[in-house]
Amino acid sequence: MLSQIQRFGGAMFTPVLLFPFAGIVVGITLMLQNPLFVGESLTDPNCLFAQIVHIIEEGGWTVFRNMPLVFAIGLPIGLAKQAPGRACLAVMVSFLTWNYLINAMGTTWGGFFGVDFSVDPVAGSGLTMMAGIKTLDTSIIGAIVISGLVTALHNRFFDKPLPVFLGTFQGTSFVVIVAFLAMIPCAWLTLLGWPKVQLGIESLQAFLRNAGATGVWCYIFLERILIPTGLHHFVYGPFMYGPAAVEGGIQVYWAQHLLEFSQSTQPLKTLFPEGGFAMFGNSKVFAAPGIALAIYSAAAPANRKKVAGLLIPAALTAMLVGITEPLEFTFLFICPPLFALHAVLAATMATTMYIAGVSANLQGGLIDTVIPQVWIPLFHNHTAMIFTHIAIGLLFSVIYFVLFRAIILRFNLKTPGREDSEVKLYTKADYRAARGQTTAAADVKLGQAAGFLQALGGAGNIESINNCATRLRIVLIDMAQTQSDDVFKALGAHGVVRRGNGIQVIVGLHVPQVREQLEALITTSSNESIPMTEAVS
Repeated sequence: MLSQIQRFGGAMFTPVLLFPFAGIVVGITLMLQNPLFVGESLTDPNCLFAQIVHIIEEGGWTVFRNMPLVFAIGLPIGLAKQAPGRACLAVMVSFLTWNYLINAMGTTWGGFFGVDFSVDPVAGSGLTMMAGIKTLDTSIIGAIVISGLVTALHNRFFDKPLPVFLGTFQGTSFVVIVAFLAMIPCAWLTLLGWPKVQLGIESLQAFLRNAGATGVWCYIFLERILIPTGLHHFVYGPFMYGPAAVEGGIQVYWAQHLLEFSQSTQPLKTLFPEGGFAMFGNSKVFAAPGIALAIYSAAAPANRKKVAGLLIPAALTAMLVGITEPLEFTFLFICPPLFALHAVLAATMATTMYIAGVSANLQGGLIDTVIPQVWIPLFHNHTAMIFTHIAIGLLFSVIYFVLFRAIILRFNLKTPGREDSEVKLYTKADYRAARGQTTAAADVKLGQAAGFLQALGGAGNIESINNCATRLRIVLIDMAQTQSDDVFKALGAHGVVRRGNGIQVIVGLHVPQVREQLEALITTSSNESIPMTEAVS
């Protein structure tokens, strides 16, 4: 069950990757429409510059305004066991069908359901426009449920053989037919139950607003501590992209109100108190340099140059684009309690900032979120908050450095560069030594994907493959057929997490390419197995 939940969480990351660029475009265009930055003349609606900026801004809103549709179509990429492209098509058609049915039932029998479809779909009405359809505003929750259901139908019925005279309905057509029949009761149940769910969401929002700093600390702690399990997507997802904190999600709400916030002189914490739940990115920007410096300073002087070459790219990746796993898993597998300390410090840092008046969309790295969506557009009227944010962040960078270095030295942890610990990623020679074998493959340069496939027990041992930002998530038939963690590390993996019949291989930012190569190798192996000597790049 946990492996399936992890697979679902990883699949959510596919559409999430579309938001950073869209946020940058919207943030920059809104800044260029702010007279405080460009002057009154360039913001005049009749000015060519203002018109061009407005056109570009409208393009930037594409992902935000169609977020449920993006999630619905994006999830099958990670969840479909075969033909993910066709699964996306089936989900899109079924999701639109579901919304059309809701519109028809709500318009015809709105009184029975207690829903008034004659009102305009504005904030607070419970309605929205989805691809031109007036429907219930189920946000990404409805999209995820429908997408998951239709993908499950795809996995079950896509390759189901039909009689010859019904052959034209095989494959995606058959999936859509079955899904159409399923959408009818789904639409009915949605109209019957979702208004009550909306009342519950409103109560949750009120509770979170009143929870203050305590709620922020618990939220950030859970978001960080669950990263090794892959379940952190379920913590931040409903807040950032769903209605848990504000209607439409924090990501969309912040972009929609950024111009208003930038022109107001009121404190951001007053304007946007829910921003405390979007501050988990601070641990990416400010924790990474402190941790990296601690590992560097604890390394043997002779190894520090090599250690710097290992840590600088990992730290910059975390700070600039918010991908922390290459650095976090460096110490997670050496000393798991350090990761718990990291979660506590991350939650404490965000909460301290929140108490000091910092409240903004700070969920990413410097170049994808913090600079274009916070620091630059808010600088004119919220300078004090930005400097407070930076000052507290740098203070916690020092705290991270001091605590991590002290713990590494006190308990003699084998972080990179210390005594006989490794400084670099494992090589081909390390791989041969770890396996303790001399085979023909020892003289051949192994491809990483092919090596992973063999280490996983071959194509026949793999039930499904998925990935998130840096990890392969694989469900196996028999965990006993896999090789040791050292073999995976020798092939370039940063670490391995095993749980039940699920295994996660921490690969790095090139994990989508590795996954595609693995899937291609598995397809090739469907008719004949690939011996180790043939698993070459």
